[in-house]
Amino acid sequence: MISVVIRNKNEAPALEFLLKNLNERYHQDIDEIIVLDNLSSDTSEAITKQYGAQFVTIEKFSFGGSANLAATVAINKIVVIFSAHSYPVSHDFFKVILQKFEEKPSIAGVRCLHQPNDYKNYINGITTAQDPNKSGLIFAGSAFNKEVWEKLPFKEDVATFEDKEWTVRVLKAGYEIALVPAIFCYEVKRTPAQLFFRFKNDVVGNYQLWHQDVTLKNAINKTIMALFKLIKSFFIELYYILKRFLFLLKFVFNKPKQF
Repeated sequence: MISVVIRNKNEAPALEFLLKNLNERYHQDIDEIIVLDNLSSDTSEAITKQYGAQFVTIEKFSFGGSANLAATVAINKIVVIFSAHSYPVSHDFFKVILQKFEEKPSIAGVRCLHQPNDYKNYINGITTAQDPNKSGLIFAGSAFNKEVWEKLPFKEDVATFEDKEWTVRVLKAGYEIALVPAIFCYEVKRTPAQLFFRFKNDVVGNYQLWHQDVTLKNAINKTIMALFKLIKSFFIELYYILKRFLFLLKFVFNKPKQF
């Protein structure tokens, strides 16, 4: 069977939808559901208990640390990690995952699909070894093998991309990560503060894992381009706001015949 672990912080509405989805559509495929919560102040705990899931609190959150805790508390060999703002869509989501692990018991993990790049890599046969970034694990809807994790735990000192960093290590150790046609949705709206927090982690993570350096020159260039796009977007949006207003004025004084 499969253990599902959900990472959550103050996402009660999204968490409730995910738990409802899991219970109504996939209860026969899942052995346990664990909500790994980072000190939420909303109703996340009450919602978790309402759906009969296990609620585990993590006080000092890190991406790698939370993934290690997920593997520690899960009782099954196959562990699927979701973010609270992601949810499975395809009717056979967990069956496809289970089938892949049964075909290859020593496989380290499977990457499910949620965006065009995932699907294109799957259809075009772009393996994880060829593209460990876009075909590697993503812990908003991926599964990993707990037996492999016991030999190669997640690193807790990476800023982000703990899933991709693990992907690279397990590939070097001779294991395999596979893409499977299990479809999930990743639905999140971040505040500017949350986007900045993610930006900082991504800069550090891209440097640590993919060696994408930042120089003064490209920092200035990226800032100038961002400002240019912002100004351009402002004037384009203003132009169409005025066009819509003029159209409405014209419509008011020249309405077509109703049917």
